[in-house]
Amino acid sequence: MQIRSAIRSQGAEVMADGVHYRTWVPGKTEVAAIICNKNEIARTIPLMHEADGYFSGIDQRGRAGDLYKYRFADNDWPDPASRFNPDGVHGPARVSDPRDYVWQDREWSCPAMSELVFYELHLGTFTPEGTFRGAIGRLDHLVRLGVSAIEIMPVADFPGARNWGYDGVSLYAPARVYGTPNDFRGLVDAAHARGLAVVLDVVYNHLGPDGNYLGAYSREYFNPEHKTPWGDAFNFELKPVREFFAENPAYWRSEFHIDGFRLDATHAILDSSEKHFLAEIADRVHSLGGFVTVEDERHEPLLLLPSARGGYGLDAAWADDFHHVVRVMLTGAREGYYRSYKGTVGELIATLRDGWLLHGKARTRESSPNECAELAPETFIFCIGNHDQIGNQAFGERLHQKVTPAAFRAASALLCLVPYTPLIFMGDEWATSAPFQFFTDHEAELGRKITEGRRAEFGGFALFRDPAMRERIPDPQAAETFQRSKLRWKELGEGVHAATLRLYTELLRLRRTITALQDRRRSNWKVEETTPGIVEIVFGLTSKEKCKIVIDLVGGREGSLPNDSEWELLLSTNEKRFGGDEFAALIQPEVRVLWKVERD
Repeated sequence: MQIRSAIRSQGAEVMADGVHYRTWVPGKTEVAAIICNKNEIARTIPLMHEADGYFSGIDQRGRAGDLYKYRFADNDWPDPASRFNPDGVHGPARVSDPRDYVWQDREWSCPAMSELVFYELHLGTFTPEGTFRGAIGRLDHLVRLGVSAIEIMPVADFPGARNWGYDGVSLYAPARVYGTPNDFRGLVDAAHARGLAVVLDVVYNHLGPDGNYLGAYSREYFNPEHKTPWGDAFNFELKPVREFFAENPAYWRSEFHIDGFRLDATHAILDSSEKHFLAEIADRVHSLGGFVTVEDERHEPLLLLPSARGGYGLDAAWADDFHHVVRVMLTGAREGYYRSYKGTVGELIATLRDGWLLHGKARTRESSPNECAELAPETFIFCIGNHDQIGNQAFGERLHQKVTPAAFRAASALLCLVPYTPLIFMGDEWATSAPFQFFTDHEAELGRKITEGRRAEFGGFALFRDPAMRERIPDPQAAETFQRSKLRWKELGEGVHAATLRLYTELLRLRRTITALQDRRRSNWKVEETTPGIVEIVFGLTSKEKCKIVIDLVGGREGSLPNDSEWELLLSTNEKRFGGDEFAALIQPEVRVLWKVERD
């Protein structure tokens, strides 16, 4: 795997003649790099003023391992472009040389988007160790499961010892609680050696509330004309600001061999430039052989259309309508954003047919099939659980903790076999008993506000109108909230957990090996309601080999099964091997997989 090096406009770089420092501090007259090894100032390197507010200089005695801050305005400041912060986001940065890691993935080539099955994980709770190195020990499980890409929640360094990652403030520095930069490279290398692509979740719509020093460097990092839920938006119209963020995915791609990116909440990335910031990210990552996926509530085809057709050229988008329709069908939940969904068979068919159900920021009108027909199915990422949909439940319950085992098996089968790109959240493949709760580790006063705000969010829900009930919501700041969210790997071989894992493994094997399922072009499949309440996806419209997915997420339809005597039954989610009881078809929620070859 050969990737050309990215050139960064800011940061510390190890050069042949020492360490080169460069930072953007417009409006200042004196700036210096302070080398502070062993808690003492070893030397001060005055930085020369360049055009556009940059300052730079070379420390001829510098080397990898040096600790440094920048000094201006009578204070010493952490570097926003630091590669590593061994003492936390408020401490000095460590000079790192990416060339001191020897990569072993020269033969690696990332699979096409149409071949990917994502597995989303949080490094701190994925393993008991909660580290980059610890995650390596569980990669073989993912290979046996049959996923092809791990999607890692944000690793940009954050304050404290535990966080989901969306409070990151050091965009170029892997979080020191997970290990060193080379530990992260080791995880990526190990994933590639096992045939797993690596996707990194990155956040360019805001930085966290503690340790964000951009404003100390310049208020020009922000554009007060654009507002986000976190305050003023970043000033992507200004070149130095745009470069600071746009160079970030190229950095992860070139120095860490990250294959693709998931951009968080891109509807909150506001940019009035002629070329939108998202389109620039797509172009830069594509030029390095990577791909870009997004979370964007607008459901706009413009995001996924190629630039030649006026689009942003992004490769895929989270399509949460599928999750919402399934959850409403199975649980009857209608509060919060679920109120826009009815959970009907018609909504399920429309979502399976098109990829999106609701369209636009208001999320109130159904999208036209014509809007989705020109978008390849793999550009829509489906799930029945992800960090948001689980962690934003008051108690972090997973879907299988809210529905019957039969309903969860049926929803799982549908997810694994849809013609779209599936995403599995860590632990769902064995119906782990661990919740995934919201956790932070901020300083006391900020932490108190986070806890109060978290509980207040649920005040509009019927169950939590009573303040006493809201007090039962887990405290994000409590260490036990984090510990409770760690996966329980000892469950893998036990009862329902082993049966659920067996189901997921078999479903993904069928997805990989049945020829009719492998061709997921829209012309090769159709979705229809053949019997009231029974949905079928038929693959193989363009070939003699056919595969039919019969779907009933509700159950209670005994005797409604179509006459499939000419089809071979490959799998029922209610088989005993998967934890079912093999009652008559469709008494309980069920998905059946059938196969046949048409004769001449």
